[in-house]
Formats: sequence, C-alpha cells, structure tokens
Amino acid sequence: MAAAPVWSVDPRTGKQREQVAVEATAQEVDTTVRAAHAARASLADRTVRSAFLRTAAAKLEAAKDQLVEAADAETALGPVRLTGELARTCYQLRSFADTVDEGDFLGVVINHPDGTATPPIPDLRRYKVPLGVVAVYSASNFPFAFSVAGGDSASALAAGNPVVVKAHPDHPALSELVAAVLRRAAAAHDIPEGVVGLVHGFEAGIELIKHPLISAAGFTGSIRGGRALFDAAAARPVPIPFHGELGSLNPVVVTEAAAAERAEAIGTGLAGSMTLGVGQFCVKPGLVLVPAGAAGDGLVKSLTDAVSDTDPGVLLDHRMRDNFVAGVAERTQLPDVDSPVTPGAGSEHTVSAGFLTVAAGRLAQEGEYDLLLEECFGPVTVVARYEDDAEVRAVLSRLPGNLTATVQLSAEEAAGEGRGAEILAELTPLAGRVLVNGWPTGVAVAAAQHHGGPYPATTSTSTSVGGTAVERWLRPVVYQTTPEALLPPELRDDNPLGLPRRFNGQLER
Repeated sequence: MAAAPVWSVDPRTGKQREQVAVEATAQEVDTTVRAAHAARASLADRTVRSAFLRTAAAKLEAAKDQLVEAADAETALGPVRLTGELARTCYQLRSFADTVDEGDFLGVVINHPDGTATPPIPDLRRYKVPLGVVAVYSASNFPFAFSVAGGDSASALAAGNPVVVKAHPDHPALSELVAAVLRRAAAAHDIPEGVVGLVHGFEAGIELIKHPLISAAGFTGSIRGGRALFDAAAARPVPIPFHGELGSLNPVVVTEAAAAERAEAIGTGLAGSMTLGVGQFCVKPGLVLVPAGAAGDGLVKSLTDAVSDTDPGVLLDHRMRDNFVAGVAERTQLPDVDSPVTPGAGSEHTVSAGFLTVAAGRLAQEGEYDLLLEECFGPVTVVARYEDDAEVRAVLSRLPGNLTATVQLSAEEAAGEGRGAEILAELTPLAGRVLVNGWPTGVAVAAAQHHGGPYPATTSTSTSVGGTAVERWLRPVVYQTTPEALLPPELRDDNPLGLPRRFNGQLER
C-alpha cells in the first residue's frame, strides 16, 4: 500500500496547495530516530551547541521572507503576526544559547569528604546530563514558536539532545523549510543533519512515542491527543517523561470595584485578548467572572462594542472551524445562556467572534453547564455574572488546572485594600502564571517565565517557555569517590570551564 501523501492546504479556501511529502512508515521513523541517536556526541561540546543555536537563528532570519510567506499560506495568521513570531523564535534560540554559555542549568554541586558528618560524607560531585533523543510534537497555532524550531526543540538541543519533530499537518511545507534551515545551521558546525529529524503523519507520531531510542517527549495540542500520547509514553516497557501542554480555560476574576473604576478599559482589553489570533492562543481567557449589577453591565457593554467591531477571521483549518461552530452552537442552546454578540460561522471559510453570558450560580454545581467550563478553541469567551464573593469561590473551586489565571483589581485593591490578596491565594492553586490587571495572551521569553500549570494545562510541573525549559531534558548524575583524572571537566576542583556551582556549600559564580 502506497504511503499517504502530505498536502499543504490553504485554510482561506480549503484547497490543496501542493504535495509536500508522504507520511512516514514505521521503518522511516526508525531510520530517523536512529540518525538522531547517532548524532548525540556532536552536541556534547557546549560551545558548539550554543554556536549552532545562534547560527540557526541567523539563518532563520535570513530566510524570513520565504518562511513568512509559506507560513501565511498555510495558517492565514497574517504576515505581521508571523514576522513577529519568527522574531520571537530567533530570540528564543539566542536566549537558550546564552543559557548554554552560562552553564548554570548543569546544576554543578561538589561536596568534599567530611568525616565529621553523621553519617560521614564521601566525595560527591553532581551535575546534569542529556536524556537522549527527544520527540517533539508541533502545535498548529504557533507555526514558528511551538513547532520545528520552537521552544521544545530549542530547549532540547540546548540541553544536548537531538530531536525528532512530528510535523503538524496544518503547516507541513513550512515544517520542511524550517527543518532544512536547522540542518544547514548544524552542518556549519560539523553536526550531522540527523540531529534534527522530521516525520509526517498520525501513525508516525504513534510510532515515534513508542520507539525505544526516544528518551522524552514534548507536546502542545489538545487534551485528547496529548493524553493519548502521555498514556502511550507511560505504557512503554521503559516509560519516558512526557511534557505536554493540553488545554486551558484561563479564568479571569473582575472585582466589583475594578468594574466600577474602569469598566470600559477592562471590556476593551478583554475583547482584544479573547480575539487575538482569532482566539487561537492557548492562554486566551475563556471564562470571565464579572459582577452582576451596574458596574458589570458597563463592562459587558464595552465588551459588546469592542467585539462587534472585530472582523471575521480564518481558523487554522476547516476541522477547527467546524469544531468551533459546533461547540458554540452546543453552548448557546443551554437554558439561560445569552449571546450579546453571537459567535459562530462567518462565511464559508471564516468565523465570527462573540461571547456568551450566564449566571455564575449555574456553574457552581455539577451539571449540564459544565460544558461552559471546557475550552472552546476560537474567538469566544464565557462571561459569568456573579452575585457575591461566595459564588466566585464556588466557581473557582470547580475549575481544573490552567496555564494562567487573572484578576482585575481597582487601584485601592491593588494597593492592598479589600480582597485582592485573598483572590490571588484562590487563583494560585489553579495556574502556573497569575496576572494582576493584565491579560494572559502573550508569553514573554524570559528567565522568570513559567508556561505550564496543573493538569490538564500540562502533564508535568515544568515550563515550555523560558530558560528553565532545558531542565525537562536533563537528568542528574552523581560521581562518588572518583579520581580527578576520570572526572568530567565540569566536576573538577579547578573548574576549567568556569561554571557557576555550589562548592562545599558555597555558591560560586
């Protein structure tokens, strides 16, 4: 049986653009993984690794026009958005190169023998080493930043691990182009091109997670798909870490004082956040708790005006469009759910933004309204009108884990008056990033960033954005009573690599 073709499709029309590849067979997946496994030694030198990442960033920038054109043709996200996302991706590659150069991620700790301790401490030297080949499952909504050259790949390579990427079917042509750029960057440093593998096809993704030479996996996508891969990773004869970002409602609490103080600004800000990228951000606010009464009414009016001015948009593929239209229809059919601006189908290929309103009390108990507590991918949010703080707490208590949670406070509340600190304490168990008087869309690449959260937001406690993302692809090793001549240079007393470390209890930089 011939392998199925892989087509690049224009989401603006639903028509096939070109055949890009064919779906990988089990044998081809095996060949790709083995080539990546054979390339491990080429990443052993940190200087080579950081130079490779910097070269990759430079070559991606040099190919910007071709890459952005291909990305827009396959995703309809627009040249402005995609140019910015490519710049973010290149910045991220250089940021990880800085992390590699600094070396703090290695976690070097050295303890000399101490016979006075109870029990006595022998000579112990600890640092972290790469896991091996990492499988990366690309996301549809960020074709640069969470795809072939995205955070999972960049952090895995920075940690010293080759990668095999399962291309997303929504941008296969772009995936091939980016992989080729990364391989050219690798060749510039005598790194085998197998260090970045690429496979296409659903079955190839299954074969990849089961391959015995895959040591860990990173995923960004749906709860259903991510959970299936997570279970497969755990069911292997040798289970492996699976770092998946699966889905998030990203709740927002607006206090009555905040609504009274700046209803128009909050409504406008919410509209911009929930419709950004046609509502296809993983941190889109999907549930907003707004007070009942005049202050909340003003916010809803502002939101109505702003969302009404939003043009219809194209989702990443027609399957997502169909799911969005069906999901919105199912939600609007619930009793006592209103839609001041009705979301749903725009034209044959577009969707229209909108939002739903419901009494918060409907969400406080298990029942048919639980559907409103599930993520709906696209430009829609649910505004739940609450009567008092008890209803806010009741709704929050029913939410699963999230990537973000936000509170909008008044100036006095932000200064420490009222229930601001209490609300923060209620939101902290729900999310990996808690925002005050901001909006969750937009995830800065920074050392302090955390892009993750309790399940089902993610399957681990790690982050997929920021310098600490490298920690996902490392494991600690301790050498005990090992002669100096046999130690890795990272663990020698004279510190020939100049690494930050903890030496006999003292932090050295």
